[in-house]
Amino acid sequence: WKWVLAPIILYVFERILRVWRAQQKVVVNKVVMPPARVLELQMQKKGFCMEVGQYIFVNCPAISPLEWHPFTLTSAPEEDFFSIHIRAAGDWTERLIDTFQVETPRIEVDGPFGTASEDVFQYEVAMLVGAGIGVTPFASVLKSIWYKFQQGDQTLKTKKIYFYWLCRDTGAFAWFNDLLASLEQKMAESGKADFLTYRLFLTGWNNSIANNVALHFDTATDTVTGLRHKTIFGRPMWNVEFAAVAAAHPRSVVGVFLCGPEALAKSLQKSCHQHSSLDPRKVKFYFNKENF
Repeated sequence: WKWVLAPIILYVFERILRVWRAQQKVVVNKVVMPPARVLELQMQKKGFCMEVGQYIFVNCPAISPLEWHPFTLTSAPEEDFFSIHIRAAGDWTERLIDTFQVETPRIEVDGPFGTASEDVFQYEVAMLVGAGIGVTPFASVLKSIWYKFQQGDQTLKTKKIYFYWLCRDTGAFAWFNDLLASLEQKMAESGKADFLTYRLFLTGWNNSIANNVALHFDTATDTVTGLRHKTIFGRPMWNVEFAAVAAAHPRSVVGVFLCGPEALAKSLQKSCHQHSSLDPRKVKFYFNKENF
């Protein structure tokens, strides 16, 4: 019993701390219902302090007093609130979205907790890959970068970001279109238009979408997203993407961050190994992932 006493005490203390933290009042400031049944909640909580890419556990006693679900924070540390995006993907999330359409129920929050995405700013070059709603941790990263540019932050170590977002339908792109548009404008105004390179991939489409894109191919903005960068139909050719990054940054350490399914993680991890040089003075790719 002497060997297990200390771990049991630590476990009980941790559970008590989490219960106490979860009972602290959460104020829901704003509720936004973007397209594709995705609920955005902007909240405040006394003493809440976050870093980019972290996540929280959320409970809604009106639905179930015992169910806690993890959601990645989409807000930036520089903002005076914290936010999450909740996609309808099961009984609990469906009921939560339906409830918020009628009233604003009480919400309990535990966290935040750290993830691999926290280390993005430790790399001079970063590749961010989000699949569907897996874009959420990188929304936090991109927002934080926008604020750093606004404030003229000279401590930012990161010099280049490559952002890849894979979606099955066009409606999903509307979640963070405004953010990408603001980043485009701000970086162009500050003379750092080359800081962010992003590619949006539509992996599912029909003939009407393809015909519309072909009809407006010569327009300055993309017909799917309204952004300057054109949407790419299909999946990324990762060997081509990694080879291009390696050629552009031959002596850099590149952080590769994924929030997406396990199959995509295997492809990216394989590409990291293939394109990393054995010479320590040349390019290295380090893989970090969050799976769902």
